[in-house]
Amino acid sequence: MKIAILSPVAWRTPPRHYGPWEQIASTIAEGIIKKGADVTLFATGDSITAGKLKSICATGYEEDRTQDVKVLECLHISNLMEQAGEFDLIHNNFDFLPLTYSRLIHTSMITTIHGFSSPKIIPVYKKYNDTSHYVSISNADRSPDLKYLATVYNGMDPNNFDFVDRPDDYLLYFGRIHHDKGTYEAIQIAKQSKRKLLIAGIIQDEGYYESKVEPELNDQIQYVGHAGPDKRRELLGNALALLHPINFNEPFGMSVAESMLCGTPVIAFSKGSMPELIEHEKTGFLVNNVDEAVNAVHQVSAINRAYCRDWAVSKFSSDKMVDDYWELYQRIV
Repeated sequence: MKIAILSPVAWRTPPRHYGPWEQIASTIAEGIIKKGADVTLFATGDSITAGKLKSICATGYEEDRTQDVKVLECLHISNLMEQAGEFDLIHNNFDFLPLTYSRLIHTSMITTIHGFSSPKIIPVYKKYNDTSHYVSISNADRSPDLKYLATVYNGMDPNNFDFVDRPDDYLLYFGRIHHDKGTYEAIQIAKQSKRKLLIAGIIQDEGYYESKVEPELNDQIQYVGHAGPDKRRELLGNALALLHPINFNEPFGMSVAESMLCGTPVIAFSKGSMPELIEHEKTGFLVNNVDEAVNAVHQVSAINRAYCRDWAVSKFSSDKMVDDYWELYQRIV
């Protein structure tokens, strides 16, 4: 089977630090290669794959901001679509734009919907309901207007996350520095529970960081910058708990699964996919506000970290995700 995997071109595939869509596209591509498929990855030129790589840019537009985003996206998508006849199946991990080519080619396309940036994009997906195959990354992140082939949870390689049975005494916030992700709320939880908090992630909203985060930084509340794979593994594994007080209905939450793969429980606001990802009082706590989160911090030592790891492996391993997609590929082809 000849498969084309379409990744975004914001970051390298796999990403150096941030880039969740690129990370999943990479994991799928490398896993499907191990299944014996002939895989071509369409991504940035500095991307890494055991398969074939095709690109129209040397680096992503987030890593070289002299590039025009729309120009790169148009060139990137058209590069694949003009070669579509060479493949048995296209796996689109690049949002809704590639769908606009889907009736102009004969190759079937499966699209993983990694989230809806706005309800305004749903009409594009709806237009291609009957000729496309949609996969959601959680049951919570489904539109009633769309037809879905399946839900496949994002998967990570458990070997990339070390199990830590005896953590340090700090709390961790790991994610974009942005109101949606609840950086400020995490700070309040740490202050009220009198715990040290380490904050890791890219600063996506400079104004938010300068007004809500930076003034709170001190010996107790520390920003450690963005974290690559090695630092991420260390931070997640040694944390007493991951704080995930989101202010939006998050479609999945990679850091939540990654944390549990280390055995580290998660304290999250119960929004979006969180009730699917976290087993309440067994792999973490689902709470509704800062006060409830503070109470959860005081109970977190009761969580069995080995169970937390086993739960995450059973639900969010790369092998399970690849197996699920491979079965869908065979059904479609």
